[in-house]
Amino acid sequence: MEELRRSRPITAVEKTLKQKTSLALWYYIFVNERLLKPYEPHETEARIYKLWEESGFFNPDNLPERKGGCYTIIMPPTNANGALHAGHGLVVAIEDLIIRYKRMRGFKTLWLPGLDHAGFETQAVYEKQLEKEGRSRFEIEPKKLYQEILDFTLKNAENIKSQIPKMGASCDWSREKFTLDKDVVETVYKTFKRLSDDGLLYRGKRIVSWCPKHQTSFSDLEIKDKEMEDSLYYLKYGPFTIATSRPETKFGDKYVCMHPDDRRYATYKDGQTIELEWINGPITATIVKDRAIDMEFGTGVMTITPWHDATDFEIAERHGLEKEQIIDENGKLLPVAGEFSGIHIKKARPLIVEKLRVKGLVEKVEEHYKHSVRTCYKCGTVIEPQIRSQWFVKMKPLAEKALSKIKNDDITYIPEHYKKITLHWLENIIDWNISRQIVWGIPIPAKICTGCGDGVVDLEDTTKTCGRCDGEMRKDTDTFDTWFSSSQWPFAALGGIEGADFKKFYPTDVMETAGEIIFFWVSRMIMLGLYATGKVPFKHVYLHGLVLDAKGRKMSKSKGNVINPLDLTAKFGTDAFRMGLVVGNTPGTSLSLSEDKIKAYKHFANKLWNITRFVLENTEDTPPDMAFEKYTPRDVELRKERRALIEDITADMEEYRFYLAAEKIYHYTWHTFADVILEESKTIFKNGMPEKKASRKQFLLETLPHLLAVLHPFMPFITEELWGMMPETHRSLLMINQWPNS
Repeated sequence: MEELRRSRPITAVEKTLKQKTSLALWYYIFVNERLLKPYEPHETEARIYKLWEESGFFNPDNLPERKGGCYTIIMPPTNANGALHAGHGLVVAIEDLIIRYKRMRGFKTLWLPGLDHAGFETQAVYEKQLEKEGRSRFEIEPKKLYQEILDFTLKNAENIKSQIPKMGASCDWSREKFTLDKDVVETVYKTFKRLSDDGLLYRGKRIVSWCPKHQTSFSDLEIKDKEMEDSLYYLKYGPFTIATSRPETKFGDKYVCMHPDDRRYATYKDGQTIELEWINGPITATIVKDRAIDMEFGTGVMTITPWHDATDFEIAERHGLEKEQIIDENGKLLPVAGEFSGIHIKKARPLIVEKLRVKGLVEKVEEHYKHSVRTCYKCGTVIEPQIRSQWFVKMKPLAEKALSKIKNDDITYIPEHYKKITLHWLENIIDWNISRQIVWGIPIPAKICTGCGDGVVDLEDTTKTCGRCDGEMRKDTDTFDTWFSSSQWPFAALGGIEGADFKKFYPTDVMETAGEIIFFWVSRMIMLGLYATGKVPFKHVYLHGLVLDAKGRKMSKSKGNVINPLDLTAKFGTDAFRMGLVVGNTPGTSLSLSEDKIKAYKHFANKLWNITRFVLENTEDTPPDMAFEKYTPRDVELRKERRALIEDITADMEEYRFYLAAEKIYHYTWHTFADVILEESKTIFKNGMPEKKASRKQFLLETLPHLLAVLHPFMPFITEELWGMMPETHRSLLMINQWPNS
């Protein structure tokens, strides 16, 4: 205390407080001691977060009754297979600022956190770990592998749950959900059964996208088109010349197709047969006329391999043609390939071409042929289409309802162009393969006939014999595509459609997530949400872009440029990191993030700290009387300017223009309030008349809490800390204080 007194003169307020309770005196000294030091985030943030948690106000049930009603955001469940990265930091920053703003606007705000088992994504991560250990998932008993991945996931989940609060997330941890929670799984199973009962689910032997490395099928959304350079081979097929980049698939080709309007082949009739010499000897080929043939590609004639090409499969379906498997699920040729049986297609290709050349069946080879090749989005392996029995959801009936709601503007897209993108995808949607041949995930509750292969949904595990052929039924060993379960997240996380939280907080208000999963997740949530509940799952879709490194490059471990948000928060403070993510970040566009940018907002935090010290030191003898009426003309004008600013910022917040709101409050605080108003105040306090001093002190003491309040959603830690140093009337938590309107 003596050291504090030596640092500056004892004020009248201090003399008064000395005569009051020791608690009041302690608080006064504490505030001044804190403000005399530079702001240290690491000394503040854990303490403030604990204060918030202990208040109970993360839980909407504990919030004061206000007129706003309920406001809900369901957090996109974080994949529990690693640590947080900068993208997660952006999600937390945006969603938390929305929730904090709405809480201050008087809403019963629920921000429900969750973690995702992430199905194939997590298993792929764990497989890499197994590779380092010299093990393979195919050598591990399924139950043991499941338990290993579960242990791995739960360990990561605990790590992530310890990291999210450090980002300032004011979510309701009492309602935290995991996508493998019993009630979530039960909700997913009910939807699966209902789809079956409504005729929207079928088990069909259809062509699927198959990854030979991971040994599982994917939906089309999990396929990455990659431009590759190969050779294009022109082969003699009887009287025709066909062009192909995959001669290894041609062993079973016995159909030659052409467009019915192609005049070059008008003399050939649909169904006509011809004899010709092919790879392993003479064959009989059948002419097929189909409008799917591209007359401009190659010679306008093509042979088809229905088992290994989606277009060929559809042609075969239309014409009732046979389908023969040429390549197995490991990428090796089957006995139909004769001498090449058992050889991987990569090694077999040049050998096959050489045999064709010897037989005089190679007309020419076009080198450096660039074309788009479908690859596994995770490992880059070339996808090998295969015909397999899988569970499919009929998507067109679901898409029609979603299209109606979106066209009717029942859902607002931010930015708006994602609406057109979504509509186009929904209008051209195909059936969804929801079966995955992996251990990790939600098991498909179904039985498969060992005789005819028919499948039946069996939630109660009671079906013993096949209703079609009386064959024995076995349990389906596949798991759900993780997007099937997560597409039900908005209502499943609220306890399902019978839950009390569902009735109170559904539909949710905002789904904030990455634009790159608009089809994977957002569109499917709309479809399944409408199907299961009859209501859209959210009213607004806010889509952010990628967080790039300082050079504008996508982050990846191979580049060594992955940003760990906790490294930056430890260095510059969480508030600075959050401001660095929000300012300049327009919805749907990618953001380059550099340390220099975050460092600049650390300076801003220090500036705010110093502003507060100046205001409190110069107004400690001024009561915070909002009814003060003796403002000077200059201060009246400043109050009008402040009111206009807050109205402007409020409008931005309501319209989800957070990047603009953050920038406006930043510039006003630093360049108007600090650089102009406070500098002007120094002169007033030194030479001004008493009335002018009183007016300015009242303005400063009135304005500072307003600035802290509008900054709170963006910089919650420092604003809450400074709010606690305000005069007695401002000693409640800022997080539940009313949003200013003047």
